[in-house]
Amino acid sequence: MLKYSSISLLALVAATPVAAQENSRFGDIVVTASGIEQSRDEVGQAITVIEADTIKKRQAADVVDLLATTPGIRFNRTGGTGSVAGISIRGAETTQTLVLIDGVKVNDPSGIGDGYDFGHLLTGNISRIEVLRGSNSVVHGSQAIGGVVNLLTAAPAAGFAARASAEYGYSDTVNAKADLSGTAGAVSGGIGGAYFRTDGISSAAIGTEKDGYKNFAGNVRLKIAFSDALSLDLRGYYINADLDYDSFFGAPADSGDVAKLDQYVGYAGLNLGLFDGRFTSRAAAVWMRNERDYFFVRGTDPDYGYKGTNLRFEYQGVVAPADTAKLVFGYEHERPDYDFFGFGSTDSQRANIDSVYALAILQPVTGLSLTGGVRHDDHSQFGGATTLGANANYSPNNGATNVRLSYGEGFKAPSLYQLYDSFSGNAALRPEASKSYDVGIDQSLADGRALISVTAFLRNTVNQINYDNATFTYGNIDRTRAKGVEATLALRPVDALNVTASYSYIDARDRSGRPAFDGKRLPRRAEQAVSMSADYDWSFGLSTGATITMVGDSFDNAANTVRLDGYAIAGVRASFAITERVEIYGRVDNLFDADYATAFNYGTYGRAAYGGVRARF
Repeated sequence: MLKYSSISLLALVAATPVAAQENSRFGDIVVTASGIEQSRDEVGQAITVIEADTIKKRQAADVVDLLATTPGIRFNRTGGTGSVAGISIRGAETTQTLVLIDGVKVNDPSGIGDGYDFGHLLTGNISRIEVLRGSNSVVHGSQAIGGVVNLLTAAPAAGFAARASAEYGYSDTVNAKADLSGTAGAVSGGIGGAYFRTDGISSAAIGTEKDGYKNFAGNVRLKIAFSDALSLDLRGYYINADLDYDSFFGAPADSGDVAKLDQYVGYAGLNLGLFDGRFTSRAAAVWMRNERDYFFVRGTDPDYGYKGTNLRFEYQGVVAPADTAKLVFGYEHERPDYDFFGFGSTDSQRANIDSVYALAILQPVTGLSLTGGVRHDDHSQFGGATTLGANANYSPNNGATNVRLSYGEGFKAPSLYQLYDSFSGNAALRPEASKSYDVGIDQSLADGRALISVTAFLRNTVNQINYDNATFTYGNIDRTRAKGVEATLALRPVDALNVTASYSYIDARDRSGRPAFDGKRLPRRAEQAVSMSADYDWSFGLSTGATITMVGDSFDNAANTVRLDGYAIAGVRASFAITERVEIYGRVDNLFDADYATAFNYGTYGRAAYGGVRARF
């Protein structure tokens, strides 16, 4: 068992010069906060940016492994790579995280809570990850109670570029990916693909047979600039996944169960800029579809399955009457569809959602940036919801110090499954709602070689939807409260060395008033976690690095009767540049072969080694 005192001690150690946060410059451009490009030091919200260089150095195949070292995030997974995985931002539910790919919403309309399964999200051709922590429904609408994860693919190269990599390792794991991109006159574009397969491990902790996994992901983008003012943006994403898993009907045990997924996302957007950029607008159509089939025996017809489709139309305009003022406004319409078959029944449900929003961004005096906005969503099933948000960032010294204040409201609409499932649905459900507050400071020292960031937060959520074991239906039965502190330290004492550390304390508890649960900690959300990482680039082409993550105790159930012991896992990695364009690399995960669990009775990887080669042209 990992004691909290051990984590606290490590947090104090992390305050010494041994660590570099992924968002290594407070002046980074981010898009997650307001839906438009902004300098990081103009935003009063807590945002972490994981850059392409960090993704490359960490060598992680799974996005969850990258997010696990981000302050304020906890994760759980029901087995090996590909198994159902969820993240919690600041103690929120997994279903209260909005997931975007290049700004396009990809949450599953057929999921129990419209949640996103991070288990199939591999790093593939992702070049950047932005994580916004805190409620933000003004810009992003439903599900942004905990926060937003925005995954960005690489922009097309100015000329021509190609990259490829392949690796092999533990449990006959193969991971290969490649992408091409380029620009020719008014046309730019790119295409990428990634393939992953593994024999895996047993999903059940007590199991003996391995549960394999296959994943193919592809992405394509094309941009045509008809003029300096007008352009067409086309994008497509696809995931095909095949997972052996151990049945979750009761305690997990060896079984022949299989889950298959096909995910399609298509985007077409028209961009117009007028008056020397003082007015820009974007009109877009998005089609997203998730098809999930489940088999009790491989090779047979599916025993049950879900299909979730979302057709979305959106318009966004930006008016900048002055360099110090912007108005962002927009309209969105989406139609989520839910279809189910299995166990002798079928079900189909539809909804329509219309939304309008407006956001003002002002810089009234040098160093001060103010943002405020309002949004209204009208849902054909549960009615309307209005949300507000505001934040401020003040820098008295040209970005070296940033003082942040933020207030955000969030809401989450009931999913179609929760509303209409024939066994457990409740058509009277109300949307979940939250109010989130945070205050923070970012400080740059030693000409940017040291960065410190500290944020304190509080979130109250009402009408939280959970399954009621007394009525066997979903209901608005919970109130929850989460509060805590997030801290990061980034150091670059010499050009060759980058060191990062993060610490977060999250007190997330049930406040429903129900005798058996009130005051209990929310499941699978450890109070304390620390992560430290260091990378050193040697003069002869060798790069070495290590990461250690320590997570405190948590509970697997709402009554806090099933404990998940805390754990510490470490990994080491290295890469060597054979030529200017070719490098070999390798890593060892869970170096000390720690035995741990993020979900009760589900297996996790022990010590595992991988090696590969990558090239760029």
